[in-house]
Amino acid sequence: MERRVGTVSRGIRGPIIREGDNLVEITVDSVLAAAESEGFSLRDRDVIALTESIVARAQGNYITVDDIAADVRAKLGGETVGVIFPILSRNRFAINLKGIARGCKKVVLMLSYPSDEVGNALLSYDQLDEAGINPYSDVLTLEKYRELFGENKHEFTGVDYVQYYSDIIREAGAEAEVIFANQARTILNYTDCIINCDIHTRVRTKRILREAGAKVVCGLDDLCTAPINGSGFNEKYGLLGSNKSTEDKIKLFPQDCKQLVLDIQASILEKTGKHVEVMVYGDGAFKDPQGKIWELADPVVSPAFTDGLIGTPNELKLKYLADNDFANLSGEALKNAISESIKAKDGDLKGNMASQGTTPRQLTDLIGSLCDLTSGSGDKGTPIILIQGYFDNYTND
Repeated sequence: MERRVGTVSRGIRGPIIREGDNLVEITVDSVLAAAESEGFSLRDRDVIALTESIVARAQGNYITVDDIAADVRAKLGGETVGVIFPILSRNRFAINLKGIARGCKKVVLMLSYPSDEVGNALLSYDQLDEAGINPYSDVLTLEKYRELFGENKHEFTGVDYVQYYSDIIREAGAEAEVIFANQARTILNYTDCIINCDIHTRVRTKRILREAGAKVVCGLDDLCTAPINGSGFNEKYGLLGSNKSTEDKIKLFPQDCKQLVLDIQASILEKTGKHVEVMVYGDGAFKDPQGKIWELADPVVSPAFTDGLIGTPNELKLKYLADNDFANLSGEALKNAISESIKAKDGDLKGNMASQGTTPRQLTDLIGSLCDLTSGSGDKGTPIILIQGYFDNYTND
């Protein structure tokens, strides 16, 4: 019987994960129990994905605000520290700022505008145009910002992040000064000890600051990269990808996940005879058209995945073939012609006009986005995702 269903993404319910839990056993058991309950079978090249949160929880990869403060004092001297280009987030950055502020006497907070790196807006471009402000060159003090723009609350959270972050710094015991600028070098007019908090542009920002004469430059990925008084840590990403756990505790991005995905893959093969792919995923990589927010606040979509998920899609655009190469065909003849084209396609379609419009992104970014949308970030209780049929095409029965 001809298959009528292509890609299917299922959220798999699992238990609440605690430190020390066996994620290999939990994941495999949850997927197989779901298959039995829902009446489906695993197939070769299915994808099993785990949210990074449960991996970090099982690892016990946590730090405290005081751990951050200790690392900041050790690495930046504990005096005046410039904190530049943070994202506007109660969950992602606010608690990190609390720790940073505890580790120094003064914070010069430099916010990018009109929005942060991932699209959270302080202002609109229309507001800048009306005020005659050039965001590429103009530096605004807090007083000038308030004079021109007043109070601006986030569209979705209702938070005035300028006030919110200022209050966090002061409540942590540090002096706060806020400026608004988009050129990294601007912070050197205030201090030469800097924490650059940008995510995807961090390497360039560090280079610019060091070439301009900064004394100390640390990215968020340079903080909490080793245990502090027995704390968790992330050797590669530091505080990047972290999330608030409690008012004084932070869950870090998971580390050393490669063996986990390999072990899950091996266990599924042993129990079912099927060769599946496995990945750990965090934020998806997509943009909200309403709020203009780019979802990816993690340093990568996937910190670990099996080798079958390396690469990008290699697909033909069916509508291109139908409208161009086979415009004179229809019905069964069209179906057969397109099927033969798919079966005969090259292993690398780069530059082929018949592949234009297909998505030239990494498989892990595409699949991770699908996983993130499937699992959500609230109370669905599905931290494990099973995707079937992702690597199928029009010719697969």
